[in-house]
Amino acid sequence: MMNTLLELSGVSVSFDGFRAINNLSFQIGEPELRAIIGPNGAGKTTFMDIITGKTRPDEGRVIFGEKSVSLLKMSESQIARSGIGRKFQKPTVFEAQTVRENLAMALSNPRGPFDVLLHRKTPTGAHRIEELAAEIGLIDHLTRRSGELSHGQKQWLEIGMLLAQDPRLLLVDEPAAGMTPAEREHTTDLLKRAAQTRAVVVVEHDMEFVRRLDCKVTVLHEGSVLAEGSLDHVTKNKDVIDVYLGR
Repeated sequence: MMNTLLELSGVSVSFDGFRAINNLSFQIGEPELRAIIGPNGAGKTTFMDIITGKTRPDEGRVIFGEKSVSLLKMSESQIARSGIGRKFQKPTVFEAQTVRENLAMALSNPRGPFDVLLHRKTPTGAHRIEELAAEIGLIDHLTRRSGELSHGQKQWLEIGMLLAQDPRLLLVDEPAAGMTPAEREHTTDLLKRAAQTRAVVVVEHDMEFVRRLDCKVTVLHEGSVLAEGSLDHVTKNKDVIDVYLGR
């Protein structure tokens, strides 16, 4: 049985009178892969902002983990340390540093000021970096500066940097945007593998990419869940066709 890892219930938030999230309820298990689709303005980004603590809802509950910890009582940094990682649409890697150095900086080490100053390379850390590089498909690029990588490779490196922190929940925003077909295929495989051991939520517009993910799909519209199920199931839903696919 899959245990519920994250649960949102009755969550609403308004900005200047506009209700971006409207009585939203959502849950995901561990491990699980989930795709989130919906028209522009459906609340997809705000949904992720609430989970990561960037936006505070006006009402509702956001519960995480087996101890049912409320994320609403935690800061953004506390939420990140509790095991929630987020990848934005535009990759943010340290371009002047090598792939190896980027992964080394991201490894799940103690993060206090003295810990960073006194950090020493270890065989375990080096082995983990090699593992991550192999997993994301950059094992032959460890000594390259990250700024030299293609757009798709930068996306993989950032996913690798998040995986280095060993999150239980990974939020990924439009990973397929700007990628070549071969890069998209590799990204699909990477996310599916990651979801074998953790919860992964992918926000995506590209329906072909979502189909390749082959997972449960949640359709958001006007800040609420409009439909949920397999991609075939939700794309046959009349309301989904009217508000999203018919456009």
